[in-house]
Amino acid sequence: MRPDIQPVLEFLHVPTPAGWSEMACEQTAVLLSDHANCEKKAASSALGITYRYIGERTLLHQMSRLAREELRHFEQVLDLMEQLDIPYEDVTASRYAGGLHRLVRKGEPDRLVDVLILGAVVEARSCERFYQLAQVLPAPIASLYGQLINSEARHFADYLKLAAQYGDVSGRLPAFLAAEAELIASPDDEFRFHSGVPA
Repeated sequence: MRPDIQPVLEFLHVPTPAGWSEMACEQTAVLLSDHANCEKKAASSALGITYRYIGERTLLHQMSRLAREELRHFEQVLDLMEQLDIPYEDVTASRYAGGLHRLVRKGEPDRLVDVLILGAVVEARSCERFYQLAQVLPAPIASLYGQLINSEARHFADYLKLAAQYGDVSGRLPAFLAAEAELIASPDDEFRFHSGVPA
């Protein structure tokens, strides 16, 4: 099925810089290790929501399904790395997630709204990067990224829809998208899955 990422492209304020895609081709091992880490963190974040908001049945079911899917993606990346004889190595986290988490408010239900918006923004960027990588990386890596595009686009839409059920999304999105654009468009000393322009 051909992915429809137009809603994702229209949502994000800036595209991935060309220099990042070029670096991805040069540092495939780092890309895959950090991608594996991102999938684990995505599953952990979804499970964290299920622990914190135990009275929200719809939210619990969706986050449980999302966590299982993110762990399946983690396994797929590990399988690919084994196939390519690339070791899964520890890499430090990028500044991306931390930069976005600073915007999350403390009190409820504002915190939940912001956490869900943050999830939507991260999934949108991941979807856009999967699309970019599927165009430039060799098989079988490109094939895996091509397979993941649709699920990431769905995760983006699900997070955004959930956020709208708990509060004012339109009032909060501009701050998150502006911060995200700054993180993506500014120089980064280290290459990571969500890093900005290679310095």
